Amino acid sequence: MRDRSSLRPLAAVLAAGTLVLTGCSSALVVDAAEDAANPDCALPILLMPDQIGDLEQRTTTSQGTTAWGEPASVIVRCGVPEPAPTTDPCVSVDDVDWVQVRADEDTWQFVTYGRSPAVEVLVTPAVVSGATALSSVSSAVGGIEQTAQCVDVQDAEEVEGEVPAG
Repeated sequence: MRDRSSLRPLAAVLAAGTLVLTGCSSALVVDAAEDAANPDCALPILLMPDQIGDLEQRTTTSQGTTAWGEPASVIVRCGVPEPAPTTDPCVSVDDVDWVQVRADEDTWQFVTYGRSPAVEVLVTPAVVSGATALSSVSSAVGGIEQTAQCVDVQDAEEVEGEVPAG
């Protein structure tokens, strides 16, 4: 039987190792989207870039999520509700349509249009541009099948049966 005093150095090394490992792994708490467990979210999240601009990718606490920057300046969540047809601004980046849902001083929110599951990107515009963030993640999101696309206002009016003025 071993003497307890001979186990103390091993216990100290294990405790120190645990502190070092937990000290370095500052996972960002991000709430999972309602459909984050959708199997079609796995590959896009795995294909996300290691960097967006100068921002390094971070570990997050929830399935179907990832983020960049310390503090987080870009956050991606897969499995958010798909946006309905809208008059909100829509931009196509690398053949992926993004609806700009919110654009306030602190956060811009973009959601894919015409893809299921939908992907949300939150951007801190004071740190990184929306264009940089979307161009960085669009190739990963492009693997989700596109079922609809944004149209310009004139085309939307024609679809609704209205005749454009002028």
